[in-house]
Amino acid sequence: MKMRRVVICLAIILLSAPLIHGQDLSKYSIFSFGMSLADLSTWTDQKPTEANLIHQRPAVIQELTWWPPLASGPRRAEPVRQILFSFCNGELYRILVTYDRYVTEGLPAEDMVRTMSAKYGTATRPTAEINFPTNETGEYGTTEKVIVRWEDSRYSFNLFRSPQSNTFGLVMFSKRLDAQAEAAIAKSLKLEGQEHPQKEVARVKREADDLETSRQKNIKAFRP
Repeated sequence: MKMRRVVICLAIILLSAPLIHGQDLSKYSIFSFGMSLADLSTWTDQKPTEANLIHQRPAVIQELTWWPPLASGPRRAEPVRQILFSFCNGELYRILVTYDRYVTEGLPAEDMVRTMSAKYGTATRPTAEINFPTNETGEYGTTEKVIVRWEDSRYSFNLFRSPQSNTFGLVMFSKRLDAQAEAAIAKSLKLEGQEHPQKEVARVKREADDLETSRQKNIKAFRP
């Protein structure tokens, strides 16, 4: 376990160095898009059961939050506070990296873009927003404006800065898997909306039945 943590720390530190053989957007550090929740969990010293279940139908959407261990030595160029991994039917489709705002304090967006472009290649500046369809923490808005984007035909890396938390973040995803996941999430929300009235009626009835059961029990037991 200790050796695995050392390997992870070294991998994160290496992220601050430019890629020698060109950009590779199919993975972030040691985490590749499409890898299973079980495999990823072994690298983060977590159990698959620690993942939060966000939706169950028509696809299983899960999220796992990881706080990388701090590495010793010089300050990293890209200090990571936490990483949120998103899975669709057990496959990693999206990664949200949140950088430590105290370490990036005072850095303008251009400094971040310049440093990260040395690693990911030439960035584009689209007029676009990144969507957070399963945002449970409230740390970000429903959408955030993209500062710059690095992408190829299969993957997309998006840098943003949240005005809510004053932090830089990087959202990375497999275009194919992300499209499948977002379609499944939309269907799940529709199903939940359709089922909500019936569930509410069932909840009210259950509470009334429980209250009546307690009433009957207490009538028999109560002695003034």
